[in-house]
Amino acid sequence: MPSPADIVAARRRIAAVAAVTPLEHSRPLSALTGAEVYLKLECAQVTGSFKLRGATNALLASQDRSPAVACSAGNHALGMAHAAALYGLKVTLVVPRSASPAKVAALQRYPVRLIMHGQGYDEAEAEALRIARSEGLRFISPYNHPAVIVGQGTLGAEIFEQLPDATGGHNDPPLLLVGVGGGGLISGVGIWAKAMGPHTRVIGVQAERSAAMLASLQAGQIVTVPDLPTLADGLAGNMEPNSITFPIVRRVVDTMLAVSEAQIAAAMRWLLDEHHLVVEGSAAVGVAALLHGLVDGVAGRKVVALLCGRNISSEAFLRAVSV
Repeated sequence: MPSPADIVAARRRIAAVAAVTPLEHSRPLSALTGAEVYLKLECAQVTGSFKLRGATNALLASQDRSPAVACSAGNHALGMAHAAALYGLKVTLVVPRSASPAKVAALQRYPVRLIMHGQGYDEAEAEALRIARSEGLRFISPYNHPAVIVGQGTLGAEIFEQLPDATGGHNDPPLLLVGVGGGGLISGVGIWAKAMGPHTRVIGVQAERSAAMLASLQAGQIVTVPDLPTLADGLAGNMEPNSITFPIVRRVVDTMLAVSEAQIAAAMRWLLDEHHLVVEGSAAVGVAALLHGLVDGVAGRKVVALLCGRNISSEAFLRAVSV
């Protein structure tokens, strides 16, 4: 299992590629909730998403620099493309035909082999795995990969450095709100958070229309759910049957929530109005849970909501915030 020591090593490894992003105090959210709320602005990351962290670490952690293949709704692919271009590595990236046009346009600016396949993440993942087998390429999952998980965990390390009195005490531990798809981000952040303060609350938030992790936790095993279109496209899709994220999430996550499309859109609009931030749906799910009173026991506590990315087309963003 990935460890905090692995996260420390990942921070050194990716320091020249991934930026340290701001932690911004949200007076509007603090006033609404009675908590001391902070926003981790990973939407300010170099590629517009936290995925750069895990992708870079996975590409560099091994001495194997052979060609790699990955599947992605877009942000993991962008992280792979950016790191590969910097280090002269060859990657094949499979994204669904339904991927955000903004993410596809950004990918086309990189010297990568880009394949559009399938109508959703699950079909793209199956094709990427097929290519890995048939061409002998190393497969780098956006979530089911130890080096990806610890790369994402560097976000947790940054938060605990930036948050005032982050470790708190037994009666005042911080609470972290993290968007969840396959579980790579919350696994890495949760590993660090629980090591720094075992009473830290780690809460995952999914889109109702594609909540595989929530359904799997309820079932006690990984299950498949309908993968319906969602504003939070970066969180969509099912998990590989033996994903290492599932047992990690069971160990480090305290609560898993789900938010509706209307709640995600409202949070995107709220972040624009109150913080002048443009974020994609995946980045707004934690704020959506706070705005709609889904998170218990926040009053008087330090709360951090991770805004994980900004890669959304202007047309899709305007549709979402105009509802």
